[in-house]
Amino acid sequence: MLDSDSLIFSLEAGIATIRLNRPDVFNSINKPLALALQERLRACKEDATVRAVLLTGTGKAFCAGQDLAEITDPSSPGVSEIVEQHYNPIVQLIRDLDKPVVAAVNGVAAGAGANIALACDLVVAKESASFIQAFSKIGLIPDSGGTYFLPRLVGMQRATALMMTGDKVSASEAEQMGMIYKAIPDENFDNEVVALVVKLATMPTKGLAYTKQLLNASFHNSLEQQLRCEADYQYRAGHTADYREGVSAFMEKRKPTFTGE
Repeated sequence: MLDSDSLIFSLEAGIATIRLNRPDVFNSINKPLALALQERLRACKEDATVRAVLLTGTGKAFCAGQDLAEITDPSSPGVSEIVEQHYNPIVQLIRDLDKPVVAAVNGVAAGAGANIALACDLVVAKESASFIQAFSKIGLIPDSGGTYFLPRLVGMQRATALMMTGDKVSASEAEQMGMIYKAIPDENFDNEVVALVVKLATMPTKGLAYTKQLLNASFHNSLEQQLRCEADYQYRAGHTADYREGVSAFMEKRKPTFTGE
């Protein structure tokens, strides 16, 4: 593992918690953190005991994006290399992970930090948190999947405005425009996040994985292709142990116990 002090990982009751841990620089991403995050996402994919993943930050920020101290170092690789080697793999790993990934945005999410959050399956945020497409402020373009996910979440006009102006969006505004799933009062945040990931981890996660794969496919499929995919994946889901357990529990009027198989 390439873990460092910049990332804290724990696994309990099927929930893998990945916590960005550079609070003194608002959890901005440098090479060690980027590579550690990639390795932990790969490990979560391979570990059958992981049933849900929670991505969050320590301190006052979720993630302020790229560490500019690193990128301005004369020995640093170019911006495009950093995007290709650090950020693109992270976003691809999140989308390929066949388990729910929840971003719990505990503070500001800026630049690549915002777009990594938006690549997750569900995004919840403290009401005091905010999202900023900060790239235009330093003459760069939105990366980390921002130009892919944000227009699909909020529409082309709004995405264009947010990216070009770099205006800050509060968590409540983000919820209202469909950018995130839910803005949560700060005092309830930790409890609601735990309740959400526990719920996901105890659901039929094989079916959730199929749902995620279908959503990924919907970005490029025609309606006809998507309907065929739904039929194919429904066949697969109908042959899982979780489907049999769900039907049995419903008929027997009891709470189901899903295993993710």
